[in-house]
Amino acid sequence: MKTLKLTAPAKVNYRLDVLRKRADGYHDLRMIMQRIDLCDAVTITVTDAPGIRVTCGRAGVPDGPGNIAWRAADLLLHSSGTTAGIEIAITKRIPVAAGLGGGSSDGAAVLMGMNEILGLGFTDEQLMATGVKLGADVPFFIYKKTALAEGIGERLSPIERVPAVWLAVVNPNIHVSTAWVYQNLQLTSGKENSILPRFYENVADICAILSNDLEAVTIRRFPVIAEIKGRLLAAGASGALMSGSGPTVFGLFQNEAGARHAAGELARVNGWFTTAVRTL
Repeated sequence: MKTLKLTAPAKVNYRLDVLRKRADGYHDLRMIMQRIDLCDAVTITVTDAPGIRVTCGRAGVPDGPGNIAWRAADLLLHSSGTTAGIEIAITKRIPVAAGLGGGSSDGAAVLMGMNEILGLGFTDEQLMATGVKLGADVPFFIYKKTALAEGIGERLSPIERVPAVWLAVVNPNIHVSTAWVYQNLQLTSGKENSILPRFYENVADICAILSNDLEAVTIRRFPVIAEIKGRLLAAGASGALMSGSGPTVFGLFQNEAGARHAAGELARVNGWFTTAVRTL
């Protein structure tokens, strides 16, 4: 049996503009997406027995075909005509339904890992085209760069220069349905006319573009998100924003010590999940 161990990083959105609703029911987006070093562990094993088995052991994460990792393996086996058996073990460290892309990252790790361990020879571009069938964020994790994402998130272009920074990440241990957030979003116009820079020199440059059109929707239902933002700013964050559809909030700090201090302070509140992370 061959085994491959991978890490699947989370992401945050420095920017999330919802431009319009499309005829197919999706929304056209414009996002700046950034990977962080909060990672799930994904182990892929090729077995002689056919079939796909996924184990995770985290409440709210299915082990079978309902898991995006299972669907990723199934899609790649069918597209390559391979009959190998695949076992996938996932150790979840990224909060679930949190706006951090954990499931999408797991799916991307499975596509890349199976391509490597089975010697399938797919290019990253081919894997990204496969990944978008699983979810709009999956291609970003295969792209492996800080990116401007457009369309439903599948059209990616690199951000030419962005510094690595330290973040304090806080999740209040509630789950938010992305579908519910979009259903309750009231669109405004004019965002597509604004120009986002492609070069960022420091934390202040990043803070200048922080914006998330979904934040107001989620805060209306979960006011704790606004409380977390306030606490992060009070703890010294240069800026704070909800990631994705929430409920996770991140604060940007000038250094590691500031991020770790803030994470420690907020960890004392209501049993929230908090951690200090560096961007990738």
